[in-house]
Order: sequence, then C-alpha cells, then structure tokens
Amino acid sequence: MSGVLVIAEHRHGALRACTREALGAALAHGSDVTTVVLSDQPERIAAELDGVAPNLTLVEHPALADYNPEAYLPVLADLVGSLAPELVLLPHTSQGMDLGPALAGRLGLPLITDCTAISANDDGLVVRRQAYAGKIVETLVLRRADTTILTLQVGAFAEAAPGLQSVTVERTVAELSPRHDRRLLEYVRAAAGDVDIGAADILVAVGRGIGKQDNIALAQRLADTIGATLACSRPVTDAGWLPKSRQVGTSGKTVRPKLYIALGISGAFQHLAGMKGADTIIAVNKDPAAPIFKVAHYGVVADVLEVLPALAQALAR
Repeated sequence: MSGVLVIAEHRHGALRACTREALGAALAHGSDVTTVVLSDQPERIAAELDGVAPNLTLVEHPALADYNPEAYLPVLADLVGSLAPELVLLPHTSQGMDLGPALAGRLGLPLITDCTAISANDDGLVVRRQAYAGKIVETLVLRRADTTILTLQVGAFAEAAPGLQSVTVERTVAELSPRHDRRLLEYVRAAAGDVDIGAADILVAVGRGIGKQDNIALAQRLADTIGATLACSRPVTDAGWLPKSRQVGTSGKTVRPKLYIALGISGAFQHLAGMKGADTIIAVNKDPAAPIFKVAHYGVVADVLEVLPALAQALAR
C-alpha cells in the first residue's frame, strides 16, 4: 500500500466526528485511502462510514471494545508494518496523543502532531502545525520516508463528504496475547459546558468591541433571531463576560460552522486559527485594517453597537 491509512476513533460504540475529519484530510491528499476500525463489533462502527470511506479494514476482538493501548498497539503495529502506507492519520485527541507516539516509537517512524494542513511538493511532505499555544505556525517540509504518522487537530479539516459508491471491506479477527492487566474501568466525563459551539451550524461571536457585558444581550438577540449559538473571543472570557465553553480560538475551540458572524472581533491569529474554516464569515469591526477582514467573505466597517440593533430589527421582520 502506498496510500493513506486512517485509524478510526469511536467511543461508547459510536464513531467520533473527528474520524470523518481525518478521512476528509486523507481523501484530499489522495484517492488510495483505507480506514481501519478496531472494535468488538467493527461492522456496527463501519456502518457509520457507508458512502464515506472507500476501503475498510475491520479488526475484531473483545479486547478492542474500548480504547486500550495494550490491545490497540500490537494490532496496529502489525497492520502498519504489513501495509506500509505513505501516511497514517489519526485525530489529535487524548486517544491520538497516546497512540500516535507509541506507534511511531514501536515502528521507528517519524511523527508530527497537531497538524492543521497537509500538502506535498517536490521535496516531500509539507505539514503545518501550531506551536507555543498557537503563537506561531510552523511549516515543516519532511524528508521522504516509507511511512509518516500524523495526528490532526480536531476541527482543522473538513469532514469527508458522502457519495462514494464502492467500498472494499477486509475483515479479520485479531489474535492478542495477554499482557499486563490493564483495562478500562469507566469513562469519567469532563464537566459539560452550557453549549457545544463546535456542533453549531451558525455562530454569532462577540469580541472586545462589544464594549461591556451588558451589550452582549444585543448579540444574543441576534443569535436567537437567526437560530444561532453565541460564541466569543478570548478577551470576553478573560473578562468573565461569557464562560470558557463559548471561546473560539487556539486556547478555546476550533469550529467550522456554515456561518460565522464576528462582531467586534479584531482577529488575532489565535482566534483566526479557530474559525477561518467556516463556510461563510461575516465580520463587523470599526477598524478597516482589522485582521478579521483578511478571512471574512463579507465585511462591514462600522461600530458593532450601531449595526447590531438595526440588524436584529431587520431580521425579526
């Protein structure tokens, strides 16, 4: 195999959306893409990839029901070694951050983590990633290797679109020798925020230009009118005006909504990195030189406090 191997991630018996993002990155890189699903019931997970994944390798074993590196690592090491793909892609999640380095170390392969873009030139593979908490963006040109492992920043790549007709499925039953007595006891869920901005199709985001906390009600009125979710930039959460769960950016969440309305957000690169993948971006800022206008599809140079009431009123008619 000279193509791309995507390692699917699932939890509680359901495929995670970050796997479709990894598939989107893989298909954008080349057409020879295989997705491997490790599970006690891999067919059930694979059903969620119908029409999205061109080739599937299903590996079944009771020990693969939940992620456990003791079981996943030997199976994937054998698989990557036998297939010899050009790229191995997996999401940069807690699972990917654990599995990617372990797999690279076992096989002696190069690893780049938290990637936000993948391309190629005559010199080799070109990868972009953020460093120092998003303060800089690195562009790395990698010397050609038989296999390279990449973990992909969640939200940085568009999900693979359905519509593929042919699917090749290979199914195997894993042989696992007992090793250490390491097993999953339970999933401990992090405290949930009031909303999940990463799942919203429309986001109305406010920044420092909103002026004060009381003015956020104007943005909320607009969001309610168009069925959007309210989000914000870091200065708003630093001021305590909105909770951290609403923050967009490298220190918040990376989002890819269909519509992103940025109100009073200047557009620091940390914020842009978290939302520039939106399908349509509308920005309102009184500074014509604000960086937000470099990524916006539509821009309004005006005071957001003057635009918001008029816009909400017009849309409410």
